[in-house]
Amino acid sequence: MDDTRIAVVAIIVENAERAERVNALLHEYGQFVVGRMGLPYREKNVNVISVVLDAPTGIINGLTGKLGMLDGVAAKALYSNK
Repeated sequence: MDDTRIAVVAIIVENAERAERVNALLHEYGQFVVGRMGLPYREKNVNVISVVLDAPTGIINGLTGKLGMLDGVAAKALYSNK
């Protein structure tokens, strides 16, 4: 396995119909998930999720890309130097 990196993937879900697919993707990559926190922001009708991963960069980029391709979902990754 390639060297791994620690990253936080920030996810904003503006389309509630995509929540099930977001959770399915997170489950699919579950072996790399260190932890996650989800916050519903009811006043703005969005959900904000942060996911900490320890994975090769290709895996992190793959998950982030798949999430970002969903309609009503935005995702960005922030990497540590370790």
